[in-house]
Amino acid sequence: MTDAWPTEIKVHKDHSALTIAFEDGSSFTLAAEYLRVESPSAEVQGHSAADRQLVAGKREVRIAEVIPVGNYAVRLVFDDGHSTGIYTWDTFHELGREQEARWTRYQQELASRNLSRDTPGTVRRH
Repeated sequence: MTDAWPTEIKVHKDHSALTIAFEDGSSFTLAAEYLRVESPSAEVQGHSAADRQLVAGKREVRIAEVIPVGNYAVRLVFDDGHSTGIYTWDTFHELGREQEARWTRYQQELASRNLSRDTPGTVRRH
């Protein structure tokens, strides 16, 4: 846990990304697609590593709504109907810090399963 505390959260005008700045001076711009495929929801993450889902076909997904959850998180609602992920400040900070590695791994997993960012599909990750 980083005890990350946001100073600003802003959804881009076209709803394709969210920028979040933190007290520690870090700032991350996170694409809606990235946030959707890395959703902390049980639907995506499962209840164990073996249950984790690889979500494809979300290149055009947009953030429809940002709903505060107490003072520790937000729930993101996406225009594809997904709305069960609760993104804590620490989750955002981790997703920002690990964005390059996670995104590369995601694209490799898609390719290894003959899936794409344009064609919807969900499969269990190994």
